[in-house]
Amino acid sequence: MLTDLAIRDLGAIGSSAVEFSPGLTVLTGETGAGKTMLVTGLRLLAGGRADAGRVREGAAKAVVEGHIALAGLDAPVAESVRAAVADCGGELDENGEALLVRQVSAKGRSRAWVGGRAAPAAALAGIAGEVIAIHGQNDQLRLLGAGEQRAALDRMGAAAHRRLVAAVAERHGRWRALAKDLAERTERRRELAMRADQLRFAIGEIDAVDPEPGEDAELARTIRRLQDVDGLREAALGALGAIDGDPAADAAGAADLLGRAGSLLGAVEDPELAELAERLGTLTSVLADVSADLGRFAEALPAEAGDLDGLLSRQAELRTLTRKYAPDLAGVLAWRDKAARTLDGLDVSEDALERLAGEVAAAEADYDAAAAKLTASRRRLAGRLAEAVTAELAGLAMPEARFAVDLADSGGRAEHGRDEVVFGLAGHAGGGARPLATSASGGELSRVMLALEVVLAAGDTGRTLIFDEVDAGVGGRAAVEIGRRLARLAAGNQVIVVTHLPQVAAYADTHLHVAKGSGEGAASSAVAELDRGARIAELARMLAGLDDTASGRAHAADLLERAEADRRADAAG
Repeated sequence: MLTDLAIRDLGAIGSSAVEFSPGLTVLTGETGAGKTMLVTGLRLLAGGRADAGRVREGAAKAVVEGHIALAGLDAPVAESVRAAVADCGGELDENGEALLVRQVSAKGRSRAWVGGRAAPAAALAGIAGEVIAIHGQNDQLRLLGAGEQRAALDRMGAAAHRRLVAAVAERHGRWRALAKDLAERTERRRELAMRADQLRFAIGEIDAVDPEPGEDAELARTIRRLQDVDGLREAALGALGAIDGDPAADAAGAADLLGRAGSLLGAVEDPELAELAERLGTLTSVLADVSADLGRFAEALPAEAGDLDGLLSRQAELRTLTRKYAPDLAGVLAWRDKAARTLDGLDVSEDALERLAGEVAAAEADYDAAAAKLTASRRRLAGRLAEAVTAELAGLAMPEARFAVDLADSGGRAEHGRDEVVFGLAGHAGGGARPLATSASGGELSRVMLALEVVLAAGDTGRTLIFDEVDAGVGGRAAVEIGRRLARLAAGNQVIVVTHLPQVAAYADTHLHVAKGSGEGAASSAVAELDRGARIAELARMLAGLDDTASGRAHAADLLERAEADRRADAAG
């Protein structure tokens, strides 16, 4: 549910904020007061197209803010909104509401925020689309489209029908992917075969060398040692002799000399010399470890550099791979694994193509089976929808009208199934139903859309339904019935209506009035909630401008009381 809306510098509205209540809310006001800008603001908040021409004259930007409360929404819808906010990096506020913000600059740039984080306008559309549905003159025209009519029919279905819709979409995706793969392999068979040969050669070349991860670095270290093995042996043995001494020459080494020095210091009783003797003992221990390591190093050196040629040859093989495939052996091995996976997908042999063709045929059969089940479900729903909408139209001063829902095979395989859905209307008893696009006037189309919404929203809770002058071209008893049905629709949903008809406005739980103000600069508009006395005055104004007459106010009070009586009767029944 939409809890509030704040608008700044949008059209005639300089700065205005309004809180929305549950139930039926009507917006009224003189022509040009700014009612349309409220709906425009709602459309912007729902991710609609940004129009710099809507920015208030002299302002740098227009800003629209609104909160959506998750409490009261159907559980799947609430969870979808919560997840969408999280995907944008945003958070719900302390009231568990999602803050949506849209900004449009006078230069035409648009920005959006979700839950306090910047987001694309499409994110607003995804979130608001779960909760808010806006119906206006342009939306009526969209109802004439085949896609909108099919979507409306599918809304009539329960969870089992929605699962069928999802199953058809999933099977369509699999079939299309397999069919595309088969077509590409067949059309590009020669090109793909050449690519496969190149990959096989490269994989074979790498496998023939059979490199190990890190082998190139270890090989480089070994080669450097072999190239200087004599110098390394001479340095190691010389250092070892300096530490351990040379028995043949009766020359003492550093270890012996340090040991002798330690013994001399330890032989006398003096704390300072004892501490020095201890330090010499530590040095002697370190020299012993160094001597052992030098011995092992010298023993590990090869007697001669005879293996150098073989190692250099191996190094050349590895460098060939790193020049062609990746900067190091780890990259070469990763490239080889990726190439092997690619090669598996490039099989263009007759057997492979036959297997893939079989998979395409199986996926096609799966799709056709799922689509047939969906068509059967839609046919059942079509009868129910036609009957329910026809009943609603009878209450909207179209007693002889008959609403029809026809299905035809599209002849193709689409994501939404194989059905073409066509809404038709027969204006009088005995007449044949013709498509809405050719048979319905503007007023009739308004009533058909309202009847559809009443029927389809029966199972919804917590949604916000906005009707922008859908009662245009309607009057008399039909206007009363539109108001009554909007009130019924508001029993489980929040309904916001922009109207010029007092018969509709009388059924509201909350009556908001949009009025032009005066001040410096351009004219500004503000929104205010009307109490009962102000409502009667506004209804009298709407009754052909009778607000300043006692008879007009009496007529308005009577209209309001009758609407309240109708609402009590509907609630009791």
